Amino acid sequence: MTKHPDGSAVRDGAPPRVAVVTGASAGVGREVARTLAAAGWDIALIARGEAGLDAAAGEVERAGRRALALSVDMAGPKAVAEAATNVEDRFGEIHLWVNTAMASVIAPFTQITPDEYARVTEVCYLGYVHGTHAALEHMLPRDRGVIVQVGSALAYRGIPLQTAYCGAKHAVRGFCDSLRAELLRERSRVRVTEVHLPAVNTTQFSWVRSRLRGRPRPVPPVFDPAVAARAVAFAARRPYRREYWVGGSTMATVLASRIAPRLLDHYLARTAYEAQEREEEATGGADNLYSPVDSGASGADFGARGPFIAESRQRSARCGSAVTATPPPRWCWGRALGRPPSCGGAAAESVGPARSRQRRAGASGTGCPSSRAPGGACRFLLRLKARISPEGFRRRD
Repeated sequence: MTKHPDGSAVRDGAPPRVAVVTGASAGVGREVARTLAAAGWDIALIARGEAGLDAAAGEVERAGRRALALSVDMAGPKAVAEAATNVEDRFGEIHLWVNTAMASVIAPFTQITPDEYARVTEVCYLGYVHGTHAALEHMLPRDRGVIVQVGSALAYRGIPLQTAYCGAKHAVRGFCDSLRAELLRERSRVRVTEVHLPAVNTTQFSWVRSRLRGRPRPVPPVFDPAVAARAVAFAARRPYRREYWVGGSTMATVLASRIAPRLLDHYLARTAYEAQEREEEATGGADNLYSPVDSGASGADFGARGPFIAESRQRSARCGSAVTATPPPRWCWGRALGRPPSCGGAAAESVGPARSRQRRAGASGTGCPSSRAPGGACRFLLRLKARISPEGFRRRD
């Protein structure tokens, strides 16, 4: 047996594992490709760009794995199906399909045109549908395979200025719920899981279409793409959970939207606009909504990370735990990744099955507060309530 760096065991002489990563030329998809290649996967990279795809393929090959770069727009179902067939012809069986492709428009809803709205939906929602359909065409006859849908905290709670993106992410969740039920009905062993991310320091804020006065930015706290990539790799190895929440901010957002949605409406109305805008004035440069920025003679490789490296979180601020795949306590909340509420809602990048001895860790030198302390979501709600004046909740006739 050979032990891969991702912790999984593979029989010696077994054929290589093959993963398809969409949106692989930059951002989270780029980092996922690197992480999987380091773990021993051969990678097929799908994206629209050229420079980013070529650079990503080079990184996979330098990790000692095979790479296949395919320039494909995920909005086209025929092209996506052909790409899947091409991968199987070149590399063999597809074991893992990761959907991460995205496009967006950051602007008030009334300033987004119908064509722009349709384009975001075609990439962020229908792109996932097309990728999933192409993967299932090959996985279902073999009755095995894993599909990981990379989502967002915004799949649970929409925020101002991102109506198109939030709507698409909500749609992906509904689509996956229906699909999982169908696969269960057929007793299929193909697994579909979701990984919902916090704000991540990716290149999208360098090329997203925006109508803000200042340059766009992710809503703090911001995490490094490596956090997202490790969570995706973990979900690929353990796809039996329906979904994973990554980061304490994701957990707090989901819980707050369920416990006090009206309170959260007022909070976002007062804070979300400024939180998504930098002080620097927007330059009005090229965006990637309809065509990639890294194509053509002047195309440049943007890499995986955006300009917010200094504030990107690599470690849990509250528990002081590293961004690893350390197993959390079994009693952590439902479908969430990582530390339980008694750990202050710490970054959920600490993921995995439980160990009962961690239940007893509590306040015994683990860096986590006592289980009697209020959870991270509770503290978030208390802070949120304190920031909003009572006048904000008076009924208006």
